[in-house]
Amino acid sequence: MFIGHYAPAFLAATTRKAPPLAVLVVAVQVLDFAFFSFALLGIEHYRLTPNFTASNWLDLYDMPYSHSLLGAAVLGGLFSGLVLALTRSRAAAGIAFACVLSHWLADYIVHAPDLTLAGSPPRLGLGLWDHPLAEHALEVLLAFGTLAAYARRTRAAGPRSGLFLGLLAAVLALFQVIDWFSPRTTEMSPAQPLLALFAFTMLSGLALLVQATRSKVSGAQRFA
Repeated sequence: MFIGHYAPAFLAATTRKAPPLAVLVVAVQVLDFAFFSFALLGIEHYRLTPNFTASNWLDLYDMPYSHSLLGAAVLGGLFSGLVLALTRSRAAAGIAFACVLSHWLADYIVHAPDLTLAGSPPRLGLGLWDHPLAEHALEVLLAFGTLAAYARRTRAAGPRSGLFLGLLAAVLALFQVIDWFSPRTTEMSPAQPLLALFAFTMLSGLALLVQATRSKVSGAQRFA
């Protein structure tokens, strides 16, 4: 899963005590920020195996720290601790923690069995990547359905609000199309994790622009 991971961030960002959208967009990708950083450092590993799944060739055979449930909870705790220190809000920290953990739960649905509870077998994953039509539909519905909900539950607070929101949607779509349809290769390169980290960072930056030009709508205003 790629852009579907952002769904919890878009939904949570409209709640009253949530941290800003950009913080939550980072939160839902903390595990992948960690994995691709660890891959560059040789701490965790992946390989590209032809037809490993019907959706992609990613064989994520060694990621005990970033993508175990225990590792996700530790990373979530560290991230939510930072949010707590910056906001002094336990509610905001709790929402951030839930967004970090949502990544592991979403991966459990789509991954081949490569996730663990604490870094060692059993390996878990329901394997929806082997059913690309269903996985693609789920990804699109999650990402763009929740982004539309975010747009409805917030209001423009700047002249470029619509531009930035549309740009975020367009870049999400572009990155997902590249992920689905770019030519497959078995050649390993440091460029691959660097490109992934660039994509996550760019989307976080766009979320920062969106949050700067939109404000939350109260429940009374929303249904008025």
